[in-house]
Amino acid sequence: MAEAKGLLLPAYVLADESASMGPYRDELAGGLVSLCEGLRAEPMIAAKLRLAVLGFSDDVQVRLAVADMRTETTLPAVTIRGLTSYEAVFVDLLQRIPGDVQWLRGQGYRVHRPVVFFLSDGQPTDDDDNWRVVHAQLTDRTRTPTAPNIIACGIGEADPRTMVEVATRPEFAFVAKPETDIGHAISEFFYSLTASLVASSNSLNTANPRLVVNRPDQFTLAIEEV
Repeated sequence: MAEAKGLLLPAYVLADESASMGPYRDELAGGLVSLCEGLRAEPMIAAKLRLAVLGFSDDVQVRLAVADMRTETTLPAVTIRGLTSYEAVFVDLLQRIPGDVQWLRGQGYRVHRPVVFFLSDGQPTDDDDNWRVVHAQLTDRTRTPTAPNIIACGIGEADPRTMVEVATRPEFAFVAKPETDIGHAISEFFYSLTASLVASSNSLNTANPRLVVNRPDQFTLAIEEV
């Protein structure tokens, strides 16, 4: 059997592109650019990661497929549109993640449990029961062996209790403090996301690889708000 090429961490950024994010389009686009350029500037880090960017509203649209940022030359675009379907997010991930993991393994890599960074500025506009059912299937490791860790960050009108439900652990759920400017909160989200990926990547080749999650500045644990 051929030796594995290495251990990869697939990371998915789920960015809310619903109409309420319209005033903050530039901050959202700028945060995605800073994330991609930050990883390109750290090729040793990027080598251990595969990044995907997905925009969601009524549906999910691929802004960047699972990519090696050492060689990726395009930057993810942002399109503001529609409502806020959480069901669409989790249906997409339930189909996408197992296929991506299988593909990466087929390329000769071992694959760390995927991580999802979820950013939303409001409550889901679809049926609560539907998204919760799909979310439960996605995160149940007995039904979905490639179930991801989900870090949920809420800004604006996002309900802390919803972020706790979306996150796979209570300490993975954050909300921006009420007085925080939303544009600034978006920038802090991407700054902490980049730092989390760098720290997690650095741990992959150690005896105890682990997911490192940094709390964004001006955010608090959502569980503290419940």
